Amino acid sequence: QVHLVESGGGLVQAGGSLRLSCAASGSISGANAMTWYRQAPGKQRELVASITNGGSTNYADSVKGRFTISRDNAKNTVYLQMNSLKPEDTAVYYCTISIAPRVYWGQGTRVTVSS
Repeated sequence: QVHLVESGGGLVQAGGSLRLSCAASGSISGANAMTWYRQAPGKQRELVASITNGGSTNYADSVKGRFTISRDNAKNTVYLQMNSLKPEDTAVYYCTISIAPRVYWGQGTRVTVSS
């Protein structure tokens, strides 16, 4: 059993910052990539950023230069630092962890950016 808990979402004005956290617990031995996805109202879920066990990162073009993903393997936690937020960043943000052959999802945390 794997459990993911996201936190850090909220309401922020455009140009502001938020830091999301996702803590993993349970049977996470062998975990590899941890990834943030988001789903805006009426839109498909999209990948925001991912990070491997070794620290390699990947970002959606829309967040490059504004968002930073990081990982603390000792705490089994992944972070998403979001700067220069835009109204179009408004979405529910989900954390996932890949433990072959499965991908586990958190319950999501809502981010609302007001203009």
